[in-house]
Amino acid sequence: MESFRVSRGFTLVEMLVVLSIIGIITSVAVTGQAAFNRSFILSNTAYDIALTLRSAEAYGLGNRAIGDRSTGYGLNFNRLTPSVFTLFVDSYRPVGSESSQLCHPLPANDPRGPDARPGNCAYDASQGERKTAYTLGNGITINKFCANDGSWRCSTELPCTEIWLGGRKTCVTVRNSRLSSLDIIFARPDTQPFMSVNGSYSKSSPVSQACLEIASPQGSSRYIYVFSSGAITTNALSCPP
Repeated sequence: MESFRVSRGFTLVEMLVVLSIIGIITSVAVTGQAAFNRSFILSNTAYDIALTLRSAEAYGLGNRAIGDRSTGYGLNFNRLTPSVFTLFVDSYRPVGSESSQLCHPLPANDPRGPDARPGNCAYDASQGERKTAYTLGNGITINKFCANDGSWRCSTELPCTEIWLGGRKTCVTVRNSRLSSLDIIFARPDTQPFMSVNGSYSKSSPVSQACLEIASPQGSSRYIYVFSSGAITTNALSCPP
């Protein structure tokens, strides 16, 4: 008599286990890919801002760019518009301003030379200085910006300092130290940037460093540093203080 071998198939439990494993692996892969995409977009945005700073430097050190000759170029960051920054031309010179008051006056020995025409190294929107406004996408914002003009100040509220007042400790915040805007300007022949805070450049206490924190909606951050030498990096670990 011929015998028959019966092949054993998958049971329902085995199929459910396999499908569960496939689902877990797929979920992990999709989550990892989404996290990578968010990190990539944030890093790319930081690089884009750094490259725009380099573009302003190239415009400012060049003889002509986007229609304006012999002027400085810069970027403006404003606390009230965290998803927007502005490329501007530093063409406004306040009426009656003395050369000694300007951030980069013409050289006394060659006032007709190729140096950039004097500006005030600050963004004046009412004077038609705006060239391009850039809007960050994907919910990314400039979470804060900081400047060092002898001490670090930022656009975010500073932590309070405890002092003794009336026989007890009181938490005091120096609110006028909070920054409302940051301008980073490049003007020929200087390779070093001129950096202004709150719409004003200080020759007596110039800003030597600046930092931008770029944040995603998920809470990740990247940091851009600008140094007085003109060096720009997107690999900083944090912004002070």
